[in-house]
Amino acid sequence: MQDKLYIVIPAYNEEANIRQVVDEWYPIAVMAGESSRLVIVNDGSKDSTLSVLKEEQKTRPQLIVKDKENSGHGSTILAGYKFALSEGADYVFQTDSDGQTNPKEFEEFYRCRRHYDMVIGSRKSRQDGISRVFVTKILKFVVFLCFHVWVEDANTPFRLMKAETLKREIRYVPKDYFLTNVLLTVAFTKHQRSIRYIPITFRPRQGGVNSINMKRIFGIGKNALRDFVRLNRIL
Repeated sequence: MQDKLYIVIPAYNEEANIRQVVDEWYPIAVMAGESSRLVIVNDGSKDSTLSVLKEEQKTRPQLIVKDKENSGHGSTILAGYKFALSEGADYVFQTDSDGQTNPKEFEEFYRCRRHYDMVIGSRKSRQDGISRVFVTKILKFVVFLCFHVWVEDANTPFRLMKAETLKREIRYVPKDYFLTNVLLTVAFTKHQRSIRYIPITFRPRQGGVNSINMKRIFGIGKNALRDFVRLNRIL
């Protein structure tokens, strides 16, 4: 029996990218087998993202489109993960809808899926700007201070997880939490789950405008520091 892979992609106002993202990632779901799915969760987009997805869905039987009210990136990913688990996925992979990740790099992740609880990308060749690289480095330091674990790249949107392990660790993520992937990386690490980091490239955004600017990032960071201290006690 083939493993059941669910690819989870959150999308918000990505009309410039979403068709290309589907074109790139849908063949991965097909490759994984008939029971695998590409799940795109529309986070209340105000543009034509949802209508494009519904059009694509007509000719792609393994594409699932979920629509929800806008609540942010973290809670949208969380909704996607919970849906995948409820559908009996064996493995859950997450990436983003801005076209920055390369599906050609997925094969190596999938080959070693049975040997690790999580296989996660480490962004080595980045083309998304020095400010983003700086934020990633600061986040690594903050995670170490608050949780006392060292993670190579906490928030990479290129991660493959065993569903049975994800089911155990996802209960530590609060509802509507913005930094879902960061907290999951910490939980997997802190609870000594088997993790492998694989270097990946990170392309420039392929179109559209990033909804998270530096001012908002620092605001999120301020709140995250307080949340991390509290969540460390729970973990």
